[in-house]
Amino acid sequence: MKIAIASGKGGTGKTTLATALAQAAAQPVQLLDCDVEEPNAHIFVKPQWTNHKDATIAIPVLDTTRCTNCGKCGELCQFNAIVTIANQTMIFSDLCHSCGGCVLVCPEKALQEQPKTIGYIDTGHSGEITFIKGTLVIGEAMSPPVIRQVKKTAAADQLTIIDCPPGTSCPMMTAVNGSDFVLLVTEPTPFGLHDLKLAVETLRSMDIPFAVVVNRAGCGDDKVDHYCRNEQISLLLQIKDDRRVATAYSRGDGLLSALPELATQLRSLLTEIEKRINQAQGQTQGGGTQ
Repeated sequence: MKIAIASGKGGTGKTTLATALAQAAAQPVQLLDCDVEEPNAHIFVKPQWTNHKDATIAIPVLDTTRCTNCGKCGELCQFNAIVTIANQTMIFSDLCHSCGGCVLVCPEKALQEQPKTIGYIDTGHSGEITFIKGTLVIGEAMSPPVIRQVKKTAAADQLTIIDCPPGTSCPMMTAVNGSDFVLLVTEPTPFGLHDLKLAVETLRSMDIPFAVVVNRAGCGDDKVDHYCRNEQISLLLQIKDDRRVATAYSRGDGLLSALPELATQLRSLLTEIEKRINQAQGQTQGGGTQ
């Protein structure tokens, strides 16, 4: 079972919920920090690190002695990562998406791929939690390849909780892709509602089942509640606005250290999500909704 924790905007408590769910789970669990541009879940999980490896992508390298500057590689590239101008072929590796197409179309075999490190994957353990963190190298532009490698590192047959990047662009979509269920974390504010709507549209276009969790409930208005009712979106949990959570967070402690009574609710939340996933899979296998 793969559960992604996402949000339309940053600062809603996505990482807070993801780490608390992992800590509350009554079984071994994998927690993946796929917010690779600014990973911070390790602060609250405090794992003992056991493995470190590079996250790489394949970048084309030009053999100028073989290149005839025919331009076929540049014609193929949709990202302008390789161009031929004035009988000179140039490669802009920061734009390369590592599709390998340029290598295939080169008639002179003048292009070869070599690995480029764009990030790091760290694995550790904390109790029953296997923690996997991705970190994008500063200055690199594309986080999706690192996110995909974080997910590939995880075992396929274990409860997995994915802490996703905020927003609704390619990094978020890469992180939630392949998940069985997504929890959208929001806050009861105009900004929270606005970005929740964007996230809902994104997940509906991807056809991934989801529900909403409201963090800091009581600090704003009730428009998120009205929106969820009108859109027939399940609101599975509301976490009250509590100063103790902010105090714990400032010390590097998680949600459950401030509100240990939430552990039971979080385990019930995991049970409810599992039930919904099983129902959805049963409907798919049965040919649709009865």
